[in-house]
Amino acid sequence: MHNMAKTLTGTVVSTKANKTIVIEVHARKTHPIYKKQYSVTNRIMAHDENSQAKMGDKVTVVEIRPISKNKHFALKNVLSHAALTKEDKAVIDQEEVA
Repeated sequence: MHNMAKTLTGTVVSTKANKTIVIEVHARKTHPIYKKQYSVTNRIMAHDENSQAKMGDKVTVVEIRPISKNKHFALKNVLSHAALTKEDKAVIDQEEVA
């Protein structure tokens, strides 16, 4: 039996909810009549059981049974971690000093 679940790749834009991440998936579409290409962005809520994804990470999500009204995907793996910003480095330095 083939796995028919959708697999999407996107960037984590929110981790504020408990065990939930919001990712943005970008795609290019072509208008059926005018043939012009345009970009579309979908925001997808996904289940992150261990809260391993952070803001800015590139992740892969897979379609699952509905967990809630808006959650139909689960985190499969983290492809790459986001680079630390200056603010993040400052917070880490403060924690190390304390």
